Amino acid sequence: MTMSRLFAAASIAAVSLFAGSALAQEKLTIGTEGAYPPFNVLESNGNLTGFDIDIAKALCDEMKVTCTFVTNDWDGIIPALQSKKFDAIIASMSITPERMQQVAFSKKYYNTPPAVAVPKDSPLKDATAASLKGKTLGAQGSTTHSNYTEKHFPDSELKLYPTSDEYKLDLTNGRIDGVVDDIVVLSEWVKSEAGNCCKILAPLPVDAEINGEGAGIAVRKDETALADRFTAAIAAIRANGKYAEINKKYFDFDVYGDK
Repeated sequence: MTMSRLFAAASIAAVSLFAGSALAQEKLTIGTEGAYPPFNVLESNGNLTGFDIDIAKALCDEMKVTCTFVTNDWDGIIPALQSKKFDAIIASMSITPERMQQVAFSKKYYNTPPAVAVPKDSPLKDATAASLKGKTLGAQGSTTHSNYTEKHFPDSELKLYPTSDEYKLDLTNGRIDGVVDDIVVLSEWVKSEAGNCCKILAPLPVDAEINGEGAGIAVRKDETALADRFTAAIAAIRANGKYAEINKKYFDFDVYGDK
């Protein structure tokens, strides 16, 4: 084979390799929980819905990538990302110093504070550590809310649950005295028929060390360029009105939080 033919063959191979790599980069698999309404919900028909899902689809459109979704139990979602089961987590994951040791994050795409919900007939008047002393509080395990409860309500008994559905059931049936979770999650639940047993006792002060900077998109530690692409896409949908359109579908306030 002549030198020119060798060069041509090498060039074609390089172009093919580049094209294959580029094609691979244009497909992303998004991991989510599917059990955290109204942010991400796996419906009985297999459809994924919720604010996280709609935001994810808008970001993928903005980035001009084809995205598919998979669900994963919350307590194993970071290990699943690290083992390359998916490329990014969009599941209301708070950006915290502890998690930043394991994954890289985009900038936030929303930020809301925690709160305590209790039965409507609860004698509790406020959500202070003194008031909740000796009370049993529920929270989803491996979350900022369980960490918050452990730190700020040390004299309460903390009961952990795999998903929010289980703690809601126990609160409804009087097996626990209150629950700690995102104020939006709890507010939407108590407004629903399923949550008419209960009420918001009080919002809780944000603990920056635990609650972090808001919910961000998690990627593997060495893929900061992908995190930056998501950050740019978040800014773009905020600017072009798509974020506001999705926000209005779910909430009557700007869930993004302080600028």
